Amino acid sequence: MSSTVKFHGRAPLPMRDGVTPSYLWLPEGDWPDMISFMAANYPAVTDAQWRERMARGDVVDAEGRPLRPDSPYKRGLRIFYYRELEQETPIPFEEELLYRDEHILVVDKPHFLPTIPSGRFLKETLLVRLRRKLGIEDLAPIHRLDRETAGLVVFSSNLDSRGAYQSLFQKRLVQKEYEALAGPLPGREFPFTYRSRMVEGDKFFTMKEEPGEPNSETMIDVVEQRGAHVLYRLWPHTGRQHQLRVHLAALGIPIVNDAFYPVALPCKQDDVSSPLKLLARAISFPDPLTGELRYFESRRSL
Repeated sequence: MSSTVKFHGRAPLPMRDGVTPSYLWLPEGDWPDMISFMAANYPAVTDAQWRERMARGDVVDAEGRPLRPDSPYKRGLRIFYYRELEQETPIPFEEELLYRDEHILVVDKPHFLPTIPSGRFLKETLLVRLRRKLGIEDLAPIHRLDRETAGLVVFSSNLDSRGAYQSLFQKRLVQKEYEALAGPLPGREFPFTYRSRMVEGDKFFTMKEEPGEPNSETMIDVVEQRGAHVLYRLWPHTGRQHQLRVHLAALGIPIVNDAFYPVALPCKQDDVSSPLKLLARAISFPDPLTGELRYFESRRSL
């Protein structure tokens, strides 16, 4: 129902401490007033909390008019509000800005930091941290990394050129290179390509393989032996969710410290002691505005 996507236009509420307002269109329904709707549809926020936010003027319509608890409910009305979290555990790792021009930013993300706000993460996300530090309200990621994965993320800072950079991913003109630490895989000649059909898993936010036409493809090579483990270089030719983690687990060499594959373990919550040994090492693409080949490499290592 709600939207965390940046509003295309001038939102009636300003960016605040890196957080831009969320918005929603009021659906069909029969509620006597706004507080009844908000309390019924956002059970994680109490009636008193909504009243406090409304008293501060933090819930408004598209024209910026404050909405009160007794404001009438109107289907089709677009309302804006700030998402807030009562408590958020700080993530003790810092991102590094590697490149910036008038169109894009390239950022080296640490393990455990989500790319965008979701669930129990808001200000402790890469997007909000960057907005707060750089003051760029229109900042948006062109692609994303899992919270558990470290490495390169490309952001658009210019709404006018954003579509051109997004189209690179849609046209598969972006080459990504990852590194992963996992067990040895004897009997294989490297490099080789692994393909499978991936679908949504039985547990929330997981994927699985099933028989059928492959829809995911990864090239796998060996970099070096590291004790009992091997450092692999991975080139995903498709971009399925958790693709690299699923593929290595299916080969019998799950990535070190993977809490999802091959078996989803109990949630570690705020434990940051055992990072997933997966790194988005490099990214390259033809710049859609200049035609120049862009190449960026992470400064992190596994």
